[in-house]
Amino acid sequence: MSEARREALRLAMAGMAAGDRAALDTVYEMTSGKLFATIVRIVRMRERAEDLLQETYIKAWQRAGRFDPAKGSPITWLCTLARNTALSDLRRDGRLGEEASDELPEIADDARPQDDWLCDVEDAEALQRCLETLQDDHRRSIRLAFFDGLTHSELASKVDAPLGTIKSWIRRGLSGLKGCLGG
Repeated sequence: MSEARREALRLAMAGMAAGDRAALDTVYEMTSGKLFATIVRIVRMRERAEDLLQETYIKAWQRAGRFDPAKGSPITWLCTLARNTALSDLRRDGRLGEEASDELPEIADDARPQDDWLCDVEDAEALQRCLETLQDDHRRSIRLAFFDGLTHSELASKVDAPLGTIKSWIRRGLSGLKGCLGG
């Protein structure tokens, strides 16, 4: 995303926080393709992803005043909101632990290729660098929990480790990431 587009998105987010519906349209136009790709990657059902995209923008509209540009980019905030909405839907429906097929629906995405879960290549590169600094168990636990959506219990079962150990690995890993990312 060019600096001009980033600034336009920041301004549109500020407009949304002030209740400007035109700003919501701008945010939607600039981000909907990437957010939809993030959601469909998680739920693997196009129709459900469309509903969850709408739910994501409703939440974004309601919570736009909470967005703090000093803490991150608007696209990262929106992608996190989309990801959490999709994961909550899977948990609510009891589908989080299901094995999904590897086949995803074909979706046109004219954005440049990036990690679906983060949407902002600069943040993705920084996160990748920081993940590499973590101990193997911490890194693997964080990836499985946050990127694959496993619960602590599912993760403990998958890696055959006690639940307390998993929680400790994740807590220590997140602390390491926070320090590395300057948070």
